[in-house]
Formats: sequence, structure tokens, C-alpha cells
Amino acid sequence: MGYRILETADIPAYLRERGHWDGSDDIGVREVSDGNLNRVFVASDSAGTRTLAVKQALPWVRVAGPSWPLSPDRSDAEARAYEQLARVAPGTIPAIHGYDPENHALVMEDLSDLRVLRTALNEGAAYGPDTSRRIGELVAQLSFATSDFGLDSAGRKALIAASANPELCKITEDVVLSEPYTEHEHNHWLPELDDLAAEFRADTRLRTEVADLRHTFMTGAQALLHGDLHTGSIMVGEREGAPVVRVFDPEFSFVGPIGFDLGLYWANALVSAERARALGTASDHADQLRVSWEAFENEFRRLWPTRVDTFFDDAYLDRFLRRVWTESLGFAGTELVRRIIGFAHLTDLTTLPNPAPASRRALLLGRELILHRTELTNARAVRSLAESLV
Repeated sequence: MGYRILETADIPAYLRERGHWDGSDDIGVREVSDGNLNRVFVASDSAGTRTLAVKQALPWVRVAGPSWPLSPDRSDAEARAYEQLARVAPGTIPAIHGYDPENHALVMEDLSDLRVLRTALNEGAAYGPDTSRRIGELVAQLSFATSDFGLDSAGRKALIAASANPELCKITEDVVLSEPYTEHEHNHWLPELDDLAAEFRADTRLRTEVADLRHTFMTGAQALLHGDLHTGSIMVGEREGAPVVRVFDPEFSFVGPIGFDLGLYWANALVSAERARALGTASDHADQLRVSWEAFENEFRRLWPTRVDTFFDDAYLDRFLRRVWTESLGFAGTELVRRIIGFAHLTDLTTLPNPAPASRRALLLGRELILHRTELTNARAVRSLAESLV
């Protein structure tokens, strides 16, 4: 039959055709697309007791339309990532009921009862004790299991080959790791930041350090990544009185440097702290980098005795974790920069009554993280740096 773009009216028949919905109950469908790239539908029965989500990759960027073509094959990378995540951290992703590679569509658990973490934070919520801890553990579990420590050489080579995601990697290489430091049509910023945007483009030292991080991103095939791990890709809430954290949208997944996933999460946590500081509502935001790193390190060390190659000794583990820490800080810096003078800005800042002061602080912090990532050796030092910019 071939690839077809699904519309709201198509979803009931599609779910029945694919064997995801039995019986003759009426199926109500609403489109809930929110991200830049894909369409998402939620289907429910008339009583609202049974729901499913359908996510389809379009042959272009959703928010741009056919003027920005993009292969829908990216959904293959997302399905592969979910498959790996289901092995190591099944409780932290939505349940996947099926993948249709012909139509580039995933049928999965409906998460409508949860809230996007960024939205919750923007409305004044705290992170709570579980969110960043669980994210740190998830990154450790996925990265250990898919690294040279968790897989033998043949398995690793097969994973690298199967997980190639060149089109979306190129977007990251450009939008995050080069364009903000050049004159480019994608870039935009607040007028109050004209001076810093010009400084960043003229700063050859900064550009060289970003080039180093860009090359690490392009060549550092350490483990399978989520690839887009920010507060807009995490759902939080409660079910049966227990806190729930769900990570979704791993379509940027590929085998790359572990620090990239951590860095994206840290940058978004640091921005949420700037928002809270600007509004005078700061609670636990500024501590999330520490919480997530400690959870990551503790979980990675817990898994270390199960490594497949014991030539890597404990002293090497210490060195490896220091490298991950340093690269994570650098990638956090690049994410901060691109979210303020690059292509896709954050509502954490743009919805502030006066976004310029917090945006300036976050932008300066991003530069410091990039330039001084080897000197900032612990979370306390990063927090002190952020507070010094107030």
C-alpha cells in the first residue's frame, strides 16, 4: 500500500487494521502534535477508559512544512531506541504496542495524564526528588548497556551500523554545534543581546572549543544516546500515588558521546533555574545538575563489575567518568547558547515578563561552561559559577 500521511479521520481504521483495537466501540481521536517534527494523535473509547497514542514521522519538519524536507526514516531510529530502552529501563519510557515501518508510525501508551516537565516547571512546579535521579540512572543504564563495557566487540559494531541517523545528526551538528557562532538565517535573539551575539561570532577561542565538541559529537561513538534529552522530552506526574517519569521522543538517537545526553538535560535544568531566579520562585532547580550526575555516576559504578572486558580496570573507570563529566559540561554550554541565539528558543525564557536579563545570564553561563569545562570539576563549582553571574 505504501507510505500514507495519516489524518485524524484515518486513525480508527488504522488502529483496527493493525490489530491494536478490537470491537466495535466508537473511537474518538484528537491531534495533540506539539513538537517540531511529527504528528501525534490520541485515540480513546467513548468512556475514556481505553486510550492509545499514534505518532507518525512526516516527510518534512512539521512546523515548516514541505519547504523543509526530512526523511521519515528517522522513525526507525526512534523505534530502535525504544527497543534498547525497553531492555534496560522499561519503567521510564512509554509502553510501545507496535511499530509500522511502512507508514513510519508508532503506536504507544497514551501519556496524556502526565505533564511535559518543561510545562510543569514553567508553571512553578519543583523537580521533586525523583525526576533528575531517574534521568541520571536512565542515561547510565542505556549508555553502559550499549557501550564497549556492556557489549562485546561484534555486538557493538552491529549496533553502531544499525543506529546510524545521519540526517538528524546533521541537524544537531549544524543547529547546536556550529550555526550559533556564524551568520546564519536560522539564528535570532532578543535585541538586548546584540552585543553578545556579535561577541560570540567574533570569539575565535570559543569557536575552536565548540569545534572540539562538534568533532567529539561526530566521532565519539561511546554508546546509544537518546539524542534530544531535554525537559520537553520528559513527562512527569503521579499514578496511584507514586511519582512517574517517562522519557519519550528518542528519534535523534544514534551512537555518540554519553556527555551529549547529560549536557542537554543539564542545560535545560540550568535554564529552568534562571527562570525561577528571575521570578523569585527558585526551589530545587539549581541542584538538578548535581542530582542527575550523582545518580548517573552511582549507577554506572554499580554496573561496572558486570563489564564484558575486565582489561578496563577501576582506575580507568575514574578517568572515563571524568571525561564524561567534562564533555557533558561542554555540551551543556552549547545547548544554552543555541537556545538563546540559535534556532529553537525555550519558553522557560521567552515567556518571562522581561526575558533579557535571564537570557543574558544563561548565555554567559553557556560560554563559561564551554571555555572552562576542564576547570569546573564538580557540581558545586558549576552552581557557584551560575550564581556569580546574577
